Amino acid sequence: MKSTHHHRAPLISASSSSSSSSQNHSFVSRLLLLLTLLPVSLACLAFILQWRGGGLADPASASVRSSTSVPGGSDLNHEVFPGMETVSSVSPKSHQSSSDCSNLARSSSPSFPYYGDWKFGVDTSLKPKICITTSTSAGLDQILPWMFYHKVLGVSTFFLFVEGKAATPSISKVLESIPGVKVIYRTKELEEKQAKSRIWNETWLSSFFYKPCNYELFVKQSLNMEMAIVMARDAGMDWILHLDTDELIYPAGAREYSLRRLLLDVPPNVDMVIFPNYESSVERDDIKDPFTEVSMFKKNYDHLPKDTYFGMYKEATRNNPNYFLTYGNGKSVARVQDHLRPNGAHRWHNYMKTPNEIKLEEAAVLHYTYAKFSDLTSRRDRCGCKPTKEDVKRCFMLDFDRSAFIIASTATEEEMLSWYREHVVWGDKEVKTKLLRKGILTRIYSPMVVIQALKESGVFSSVVSSVSTNLSKKKFLSSIHKSNSSRSTASESLPSKENKSEGISARHLLGDESAIPPLSPPGMEHARFITED
Repeated sequence: MKSTHHHRAPLISASSSSSSSSQNHSFVSRLLLLLTLLPVSLACLAFILQWRGGGLADPASASVRSSTSVPGGSDLNHEVFPGMETVSSVSPKSHQSSSDCSNLARSSSPSFPYYGDWKFGVDTSLKPKICITTSTSAGLDQILPWMFYHKVLGVSTFFLFVEGKAATPSISKVLESIPGVKVIYRTKELEEKQAKSRIWNETWLSSFFYKPCNYELFVKQSLNMEMAIVMARDAGMDWILHLDTDELIYPAGAREYSLRRLLLDVPPNVDMVIFPNYESSVERDDIKDPFTEVSMFKKNYDHLPKDTYFGMYKEATRNNPNYFLTYGNGKSVARVQDHLRPNGAHRWHNYMKTPNEIKLEEAAVLHYTYAKFSDLTSRRDRCGCKPTKEDVKRCFMLDFDRSAFIIASTATEEEMLSWYREHVVWGDKEVKTKLLRKGILTRIYSPMVVIQALKESGVFSSVVSSVSTNLSKKKFLSSIHKSNSSRSTASESLPSKENKSEGISARHLLGDESAIPPLSPPGMEHARFITED
């Protein structure tokens, strides 16, 4: 009996061990099965959500999508770009497919639709209604990116006073085809109408009359702005902004990348909003497209601590006449209201009251000045002044423009390039890094991203191709003849000097105020006064 008992004990022990091993194996199997099914289940859930919702949100592109489900909508609850949203990258045929897999092709990258399945036209429900007026002789390569960038920001209407290259039929017909764009040509009729403007009988702009080059342009811009105010009022606009085609609004500080959102937050008692300007700081001498190649800008005095500005003034100026190459007093946007008038190209005023204005602490105008080497010769070719220190004072208001004109008129191509590298291009990495750390220089990529996306979406090419397709050869040639016969030269743009004395004694004095010209930022001679103040 004892031997039998001892013989069974190991069998019982072995049976117990086998049962325990089987249980452990079963637990491990279940655990592995659970770990396998869990990610599969989550993946399926994500697929279902994506299929039903039309695409999951991409955090990287969330800051650059539309504020609405339809471009131009009025819902402002999302911090995204107006005019942009998630769209499908598949063809219309694949959308019509019954297969659910077609939805996997959806893209969450930002889009700037205009033609095709998307309409990027004028939405009358947008509030506030913003218009931009400009006087330009640029080509489509500059005007179209400038215009559609501001369409993305919420600008609905553009009043383009064109001459030179911009007034040629091949360019102006394209501009006329874009919704929300009004093209105004410098015809004899326009000149005759502007010659009767009350501006000629007032004193605030009189110091700029009958002078060449920049002074003539300044007067012409003011006359065009005066006409644009009337057109803006007739079109039911809420705000008007004068902007050159080498300037882009940078709406920093708004809850979304939108000029419309920025102006919605302005108190109703404010008549004008000043945007300090930042100046492009190029890092190469071979830039062809500044809007997509320049990301570094020099900050405005108004957006810098005084001690930083004056403490780094020498490094920032680099032996140029001033802190900025050109102007430093920004641009302003005005409410469209009774008695509004221009106050030069940089400001607005009112005949009946002193406007209540505010200056923005973050938003700015990005000025792409002398961003291309060819800008040296293009400025020279537009002005017939003599390249002497005395004569250029009659033509240009700012010192750097005068120096650049003399160099472009007297130096060889190689000498001009050397001068451009020394005075414009930021080639010293050590100085550049130092000024970036101090906040004098800053990197701004948003405009570059927006315009590059617009370009890749085919917006610009679609606008051009649609015009060339719709216009027959006969109709196009007819339009060329008609346009050429109605346009006049720039030399006929202002009243002649023979009439200079006429009406001067009758000019109305509007206080001691004069139009605000393009002004340089404060120089070192202002350091003590500003610091003590």
